[in-house]
Amino acid sequence: MKRVKKQKGTQKTSHVKNNRPTWDEYWMNIVEQVGKRSTCLRRNIGAVIVKDNIIVSTGFNGAPKGLPHCIEIGCLRDEMKIPSGTMHEVCRGVHAEQNAIIRGDPLTMEGATLYVNAKPCKICAKMIANSGIKKVVYVEIYPDDEGIEILKDAGIETAVYKGK
Repeated sequence: MKRVKKQKGTQKTSHVKNNRPTWDEYWMNIVEQVGKRSTCLRRNIGAVIVKDNIIVSTGFNGAPKGLPHCIEIGCLRDEMKIPSGTMHEVCRGVHAEQNAIIRGDPLTMEGATLYVNAKPCKICAKMIANSGIKKVVYVEIYPDDEGIEILKDAGIETAVYKGK
């Protein structure tokens, strides 16, 4: 910050415009980076669970541990022409939100915020509700609204991230 002297010798701080991101911008930037680890051919989804502005856990979408990834063997959902938001059981992948919850400490997640670059599906919404997460910030790119309704019914605050 630039300091400017006043006439009587005391200092006054002038406000210089900075490009410091808001907390939501900061966490969503990290979500985008986490999503780059995704092995899904359809979407690169990332999730970050945060409490008191400290990362609790991260997750991205991809095949379960030890199984071949869709980037290696192809996408069964694409082959079967299954639209997004339907027939979740056909997908071999684990969603980003699910991976973040699975890898996080349950005690630390209580009261946390989940940031994700997609709207949570109904399966993820149920896991979020049981995890103790109290707020979900998401980007509105998912055709199914049932997950958001489950979150609201569970008393979990939801917010659509609009970016800068």
